[in-house]
Amino acid sequence: MLPPTTALLLLCIQKGWDHPHWGGRSHPGAEACIHDLLEAFRSAGRPVVHIRQDHADPHSPLCPGQPGHAFKPEATPLDHELVLGKTGSSAFSGTGLEELLRRMGVDRLVVAGFTAADDVSSTVRSARDLGFRVMVMQDAVVAFELEDLEAEIIPPEEVHRVTMAELHGLSGLILETAACLPHVPV
Repeated sequence: MLPPTTALLLLCIQKGWDHPHWGGRSHPGAEACIHDLLEAFRSAGRPVVHIRQDHADPHSPLCPGQPGHAFKPEATPLDHELVLGKTGSSAFSGTGLEELLRRMGVDRLVVAGFTAADDVSSTVRSARDLGFRVMVMQDAVVAFELEDLEAEIIPPEEVHRVTMAELHGLSGLILETAACLPHVPV
């Protein structure tokens, strides 16, 4: 069982990621996995923290005021759930997240969301540097295609695979959602 000091950290589950601007994506079923995690944590009365990307570029689909800034229906926060906006990559940078988690008695995080190579990777690294134990739900994380230095497109599945391997290699725990759900007691 996950200790009661475990929180679900949902990163940037926003409608703006559906914009074609981002290109191809991995894990088309990620939102369903995110929803299952969210329902399990809510049913168990466990802490849930939603991180929202507040992009400064007014043309970004993730900019406040744009329709894409809104949370996806699978992960809409409840009134009592913590919502923090961020402008950088890591959820810990300039948000007060560390202090809030410590006050809540949280020392472990289950992480899901957008995007593998940026927000998820940066947040997981920061969390580990701060002494939190982290579990990443790889099927509840989305990666987008990237363009390399030779202008070749790296497929999103490859970006996802490499990011998860890198995080695992840094002593992270990478799991499938189905392996985690039975350990969230109701």
